[in-house]
Amino acid sequence: MTGIDLAESLDVQVHAAVRSIDDPEYPGVSIVELGLLETVDISANGRVTVGLIPTFSGCPALSMIAADVKAAVAKVVGVDAVEVHWLRAPVWTANRISGEARTALADRFTVAVQLGKSAPTCPLCGSATTEQSMFGPSRCRSVNTCSTCGETVEVMRA
Repeated sequence: MTGIDLAESLDVQVHAAVRSIDDPEYPGVSIVELGLLETVDISANGRVTVGLIPTFSGCPALSMIAADVKAAVAKVVGVDAVEVHWLRAPVWTANRISGEARTALADRFTVAVQLGKSAPTCPLCGSATTEQSMFGPSRCRSVNTCSTCGETVEVMRA
């Protein structure tokens, strides 16, 4: 294996380690799928710097996520040091959430994702929802109600 192959392999392994970290509120949904990963820089001497974007700056899970990322990346052979930084830019938006994560949030957690200004549809029946409170269980979520089945729907929003 050449030096280039080793570097590519390390990059792949580091990205896989970060991808293995689930959001603490949504087990089985990776922080990468939620759009939190912005940068991974790997130096020649094995120093890794991971840049993450918070859903909002006051999220109580930020320190937990950073610690989990640091621990997972530190286990990769060839990594000598890990730093995790919460970036101020770009700003996280719900558009960063992958299609797979949107499906998982809907199917497993009855959470809809609001893209743009229009209200999201109900994850259970697909009908329109109406906002009941812009304040949900956390600052990045609001609470809607389905107009057809009456389900209470948490909505991830930017």
